Amino acid sequence: MNINTDLKKENTYDAIVIGSGISGGWAAKELTEKGLKVLMLERGMNIEHVTDYESAMKDPWELKHANRLTEEQKKTHPVQIRDYPYSEANEKWWVNDIECPYTEDKRFDWYRGFHVGGKSLMWGRQSYRFSDHNFEDNAKDGHGNDWPIRYKDLAPWYDYAERFAGISGQAENWPLLPDGQFLPPMDLNIVEKSVKKRIEEHYKKTRILTIGRVANLTVPHKGRGNCQYRNLCSRGCPFGAYFSTQSSTLPAAVATGRLTLRPYSIVNHIIYDKNTKKAKGVMVIDAQTNKTMEFYAKIVFVNGSTLGSTFILLNSTSEAHPNGLGNGSGQLGHNLMDHHFRCGASGEAPGFEDKYTFGRRANGIYVPRYRNVGTDKRDYLRGFGYQGGASRKNWQSDVAELAFGNDFKEKMSSPGEWTMGLGGFGEMLPYYENKVYIDKTKKDKWGQPVLAIDCEYKENEKKMRVDMMNDAAEMLEASGMKNIKTYDRGCYPGMAIHEMGTARMGNDPKTSVLNKWNQMHEVSNVFVTDGSCMPSIACQNPSLTFMALTARACDYAVKGLKNKSI
Repeated sequence: MNINTDLKKENTYDAIVIGSGISGGWAAKELTEKGLKVLMLERGMNIEHVTDYESAMKDPWELKHANRLTEEQKKTHPVQIRDYPYSEANEKWWVNDIECPYTEDKRFDWYRGFHVGGKSLMWGRQSYRFSDHNFEDNAKDGHGNDWPIRYKDLAPWYDYAERFAGISGQAENWPLLPDGQFLPPMDLNIVEKSVKKRIEEHYKKTRILTIGRVANLTVPHKGRGNCQYRNLCSRGCPFGAYFSTQSSTLPAAVATGRLTLRPYSIVNHIIYDKNTKKAKGVMVIDAQTNKTMEFYAKIVFVNGSTLGSTFILLNSTSEAHPNGLGNGSGQLGHNLMDHHFRCGASGEAPGFEDKYTFGRRANGIYVPRYRNVGTDKRDYLRGFGYQGGASRKNWQSDVAELAFGNDFKEKMSSPGEWTMGLGGFGEMLPYYENKVYIDKTKKDKWGQPVLAIDCEYKENEKKMRVDMMNDAAEMLEASGMKNIKTYDRGCYPGMAIHEMGTARMGNDPKTSVLNKWNQMHEVSNVFVTDGSCMPSIACQNPSLTFMALTARACDYAVKGLKNKSI
């Protein structure tokens, strides 16, 4: 391709950020605030804060189909309709599966949103730190490679991310769930308070229950309004009350005057310069015109979400990197992980019939991991936490990842008995054979090959699920619940929308793709800070960790540019 030299200059930046979701938004904010001229590339459409949240203020009867999907929407979104996220209220935010197919060697539910803000607009907002336990597990039990960092390395960056994003929560002094820089917590309701008291007494504080730590503001914060307890977060929040790219990181980056945001820009591959042994830029397909163009920069941050980023890296082949950029270890695309969930227990809470809740708290409760800790040894490795809550309606609707398919008329009916539920979220081990690769036999709308996914839960996860059900029932019984029922609705990788791994960090270039700074071992000016970097996934929701890792990597990258070590 012959590049006009004027055009080359015009298309040159200090940094390119691929993706505009949770980690991409953070990269754009950090790099622009540190003085760099940044191009942020998003493969989908632009979504403006407030004005483009078209359904945010609508009641169910104001939606054309009362928040039900049409047959046409179901036809074009066969994967997205498999579970709870895709609804009439935000259907334009979910990917058209016909235009963007992928190959499932084994069932994998890949939920994708192609637009500015990415899944930061639709996420469940639960925001937990990893603990030393989580950073050490791989080294201790030999599954996956050792994390190249420990909690102390990330703690100041967790502080930094929480202070900016605004995380409400309650300090608990619980080793497996480190406390953070919290805004005032949301309240537990009367049944949850009773359950908390009884569980903590019964288990002598070896298990605790706390209000969810959530990226919803309980007080005004940095020019954003506080949560209105509407629980319509997945439609976009006009009040800016939860953390998203649009409400938080994008305005900060724009305010510097150093950000260029380009939607409809599909990054096909990263361009490698064999003379400098660095990336010199990216090749982009314009999603509207199908034209290709190149952009250039001193550093590239890859934040296209775990599988999106891995596709780009695998597709970035050259003589020096025949199997994908920075893939000398052969680990790129391997060790795919996701949480497993959709099992637990629920029961009725007698004695509270005269009590009501007011408003719709956009949050549930959290029980942090307590299994395989200290002297506790199970017939499986690692552990799980619980999300859930008590309500006079279906308890699951308080937990974003569990709130699927309530019947409309049930929502409209009068409150029934109080119920309390606990749904487990379990850690999946990293397995080399759980992988993705490029399937060249199939093409997407833009003529690109597609990703193939070969991933499954194994015996360790299956054994854990038995405990996830039985422990939930036991805790509910200990807290006075009646008519307790366990459930396991089955789970496939992808469903929790917490996919991670595939470009893992590590100290040894022979067994990992990235170093402790999220920097490619083999290509020093490429950084990957989304979920693909994770050597293990703990059982906590991961987005806060992506934020902290991104801020830390940006700090390192800018220093490296200044002292010419990158």
